[in-house]
Amino acid sequence: MKSVKSLAMLVAAALIMNTSFAQEKTVNVGGAPMFPSKNIVENAVNSKDHTTLVAAIKAAGLVETLQTPGPFTVFAPTNEAFDMLPKGTVETLLKPENKGTLTSILTYHVVAGKLDAKELSKLIKAGGGKTELKTVAGGKLWASMKGNKIMLTDEKGGMATVTIGNVYQSNGVIHVIDHVVLPRS
Repeated sequence: MKSVKSLAMLVAAALIMNTSFAQEKTVNVGGAPMFPSKNIVENAVNSKDHTTLVAAIKAAGLVETLQTPGPFTVFAPTNEAFDMLPKGTVETLLKPENKGTLTSILTYHVVAGKLDAKELSKLIKAGGGKTELKTVAGGKLWASMKGNKIMLTDEKGGMATVTIGNVYQSNGVIHVIDHVVLPRS
């Protein structure tokens, strides 16, 4: 009788856990659901489209930082975005001796706070069509709209489009972008 009661309690607990995940509004990124109850790193490691970004985050030693409560807004370049960089750039940046440069590039993709598309749109409208964002690296990104898409312009004049927005995390929000944005050297 005691084992039946224990089994029933385990089944009930499993159902409650499955229900809580089922109720989460997930967004699929890179073929994997991104759970709002998980942090940026816990979700990003499951995206097949962000293996280069995850490798770079690990090489730069930013895993622990991106697991803290934040909140952070991360503009996450896809593998294809990294592939657009000149040949050999990613491999060079992943070398231990280039950790400082890699860290500054990655933190240039991060803004303190939780800026979802609605908040970014409000800031863009209030700024007359453009808003300046201060990155964790200390640089600046400019967000604007092109139709209904949010665009980013970096300090070198490069542009990226948010292709998947509002991927909510327990410690912020991720916006997937189609180009790597770069700080002024």
